Amino acid sequence: MTNYPDRHILVIFGATGDLSVRKLIPALHEIEKDPATRGRTTILGVARANLSDSAFRDQVVAALAKHAPEAELRAWAGRSVFFQSLGDASPYAYTALRQRLEALEKQHNLPGHRIFYLALPLPAFPPTVESLAAAGLNQSPGWTRLVIEKPFGRDLASAQSLNALLHKHFTESALFRLDHYLGKETVQNLIAFRFGNALWEPLWNRDRISHVEITAAEELGVEARGSFYEQAGAVRDIIQNHLLQVLALVAMDAPAGIDGTSVSNEKLKILRSIAPIQPDDFILGQYGAGEINDKSLAGYRQEPGVSPASKTETFAAVRLKINTWRWEGVPFYLRTGKRLAKKATRIAVTFRTPPATVFSPYIVCGSESNRLLITLQPNEGFNLSFQVKIPGEGMRLHTQEMRFRYAEEFGTLPEAYQMLLVDVMRGDHTLFVRNDEVEASWKVSAPLIDTGREPLLYPAGSWGPSKADELLAPACHQWVNL
Repeated sequence: MTNYPDRHILVIFGATGDLSVRKLIPALHEIEKDPATRGRTTILGVARANLSDSAFRDQVVAALAKHAPEAELRAWAGRSVFFQSLGDASPYAYTALRQRLEALEKQHNLPGHRIFYLALPLPAFPPTVESLAAAGLNQSPGWTRLVIEKPFGRDLASAQSLNALLHKHFTESALFRLDHYLGKETVQNLIAFRFGNALWEPLWNRDRISHVEITAAEELGVEARGSFYEQAGAVRDIIQNHLLQVLALVAMDAPAGIDGTSVSNEKLKILRSIAPIQPDDFILGQYGAGEINDKSLAGYRQEPGVSPASKTETFAAVRLKINTWRWEGVPFYLRTGKRLAKKATRIAVTFRTPPATVFSPYIVCGSESNRLLITLQPNEGFNLSFQVKIPGEGMRLHTQEMRFRYAEEFGTLPEAYQMLLVDVMRGDHTLFVRNDEVEASWKVSAPLIDTGREPLLYPAGSWGPSKADELLAPACHQWVNL
């Protein structure tokens, strides 16, 4: 049975900003195309700009110019898209916002269900939440839901402070902490892949798995975000949230059900079981000048908005140990970086090699390990490597692969924001991050933040500092570079 969302108003704070224009508005337009969600959402854009409904609709239509004919876009915007200026964000402005919401609900015969989406920078979260509560907008005649994007703080103390503020005015069930990685179909498929196939569970443990690698590599540098990145770095931007969430999904035990509470409970157990990171468990790097595809590229310190003496890391690699019965002795390697050799986000699960030298003397150095390579982006899918005999005399082995690609079977996948917005509309927390998960992730990441270390330079277009190989060397492991 189709789970139709209740009719509601979605209020986007920061409606004229980059996130709204590039991600949220296109996702909402795609949602409108689906019969299960069509006509369920009235959009109210909110920003300090002094725009009329008509002027904001013009911006929406321009943002969607490549998605549909203009007449179709204007018809949708005319009936579903509105704008309210916050001006100086005074208490009066929030009172006016409440009155506008009430008027729209009356005009469209809506039951009073509201979503507030904070497409805002982190420092704007507290005053916006406080102002919503002061205007009585943390409650409504129906349900009220608040969506915030990562980062959920800058460290453990600020995350705890933010959670305390949110809980002062909203219940945890009304909060949706959005990490867009969790909206990717291939990340969601980790749950289906692991627990929907009886093949994997007997193998998914320390007895059969040698090590796990999770890599999020980017070819791009910081582009025009130099000043932002100076305050973030690779650990805060990727490791603390995206990669630890993926690790938790890879390593967790089977949840009691596919719902927000059950999945978060299992992820939390993993995050709390990660051993404290030691100084020799991680490497931080920063890209220097180099080349990608014969194009010369500047180093990080030469990027606009970046200090010439910056110690901000653009690369981080860390070795983690999970102290559970299932994973004792299995290292998890996390790696992320900008200006690397190739864009790829993937999970490499390497299995143990056969214990006996059955094939001696044909194979002197041992056979290749079986490896499950799960690609989250691009070319989403998986590859499973295995050994076969090369035809002819003798027992010579060769590695072959079984391969699956989503696009070949299902076509173009929905964007992450489309999936996550629909889940907010339905009140489904499964793909969102709970408050205790946030704090556990910051606790894990704390030794990597503000270390005072000078990041190791690596040339743009490489796979990062060569010293990152030393994290794997004690166990005779190697990074899987594609």
